[in-house]
Amino acid sequence: MPTYCSAACLLLDSTITVILRVPTNCRTLPRHHDQEITISGSLTERLAATGIADELTDLTDRQVLAGIATVLLKDDVVVDEACYGCANIEEKIPVRTDTIHRIFSNTKIITSVAMLMLYEEGKYQLDDPLAAYLPALDHLKVLKPGTSDVSDTEPLSSPPTIRQAFTHTAGFSYGTFQESPVDRLFMETGVQDRNGTLDSMIDKLAEIPLSRQPGTRWQYSIATDILARLVEVLSGQSFADFLAERIFGPLAMHDTGFHVAADKADRLASLYAPVDMMDESKGLNPMSGMFAFDPSEPPAFCSGGGGLLSSIADYTHFVQMLINRGRWQNTTLLQPETVDLMTENHLPEGLTVHLPGGMMQDHTFGLGVAIKSKPSPGEPDGAVGEFHWAGIAGTHSWVNRHYGIAGLAFTQRMPGFFHAFNQTFKRRAYEAIT
Repeated sequence: MPTYCSAACLLLDSTITVILRVPTNCRTLPRHHDQEITISGSLTERLAATGIADELTDLTDRQVLAGIATVLLKDDVVVDEACYGCANIEEKIPVRTDTIHRIFSNTKIITSVAMLMLYEEGKYQLDDPLAAYLPALDHLKVLKPGTSDVSDTEPLSSPPTIRQAFTHTAGFSYGTFQESPVDRLFMETGVQDRNGTLDSMIDKLAEIPLSRQPGTRWQYSIATDILARLVEVLSGQSFADFLAERIFGPLAMHDTGFHVAADKADRLASLYAPVDMMDESKGLNPMSGMFAFDPSEPPAFCSGGGGLLSSIADYTHFVQMLINRGRWQNTTLLQPETVDLMTENHLPEGLTVHLPGGMMQDHTFGLGVAIKSKPSPGEPDGAVGEFHWAGIAGTHSWVNRHYGIAGLAFTQRMPGFFHAFNQTFKRRAYEAIT
């Protein structure tokens, strides 16, 4: 089916097709699917009628975003996929469905599925203490409330559990948001050193106090990386090997992993940041530093919280598995009741998601996914009940099982969650189905 591209990124294109309502030329992208995709024409046409192509093309033409790829699913069928703009502005390389993105925290949902596969095998129970499998965590302390002295600690009221690690209520920090004096220790000790390992990460965490008592608050944290180490301990495989053999292979996610091979490097999207966060008219600059890591070699530290790269075509297979309650084509990764367990609220009574700035307080949390629990400004009312998560550079996915729809919207702009392109796409998707 057609895939839309903005005019600025068609200079290198040798195969040109004119597309319906979109006032630019466009490449029809090659498929990387083993199964022919069936398109539901009526829903596709209704989505087009919302004007979404014009809205997203405008963002890339003005370089508010470099490039965007979107997919809309009805049940597990792709009803629309489109690409706009550039994977690399400087070289005028258009975004394609097989463009490889740094998906950062989308990795967390994949890690959670890996852990749930082991749950089905009886390897652990959700309320088991983490220390039962990671004994280095057996002597954790907790920062006393109100203190700024990281040596001023108190004993655990209860040990952090696997369920709490899934739900970011185990009391760990991340180091990213600097919400607690403990966050400084994360940066100073290099907890997530790319030259380290998941095992060495656990040893470092054992020496850092929790920022609060387990079960008392939702706090975005390193807990999913702890789950990645648990995958290794419980399976006897490296985390990377487990994902490759048990998830990426069965789901035909051939472009997903912790590094990008040399023969795929030309498909890696560049990572951009706004020249001025407060003035989008000033465009974008290529980003450097920690987030723009070089993925050309397999890392020693395979982060379960943010280390994967993938294409929207690959990640669509993963989302199709979720919307289909654990099954993709003839492959079953999880039983339906396990997906149901994953996507129900597991927070203690009274707790909600608590990101900096008050973001997402209209959400509860399941086993690795946020669950929209009530309406909020800028979101369709019909989105209540959907589950989702996203990556910091703007790789979004969401599933609404009530309507049987799911959406993906990928870009590479830091920080991606400060731009509402995904909400724009989501609103138009809900317009098309209601």
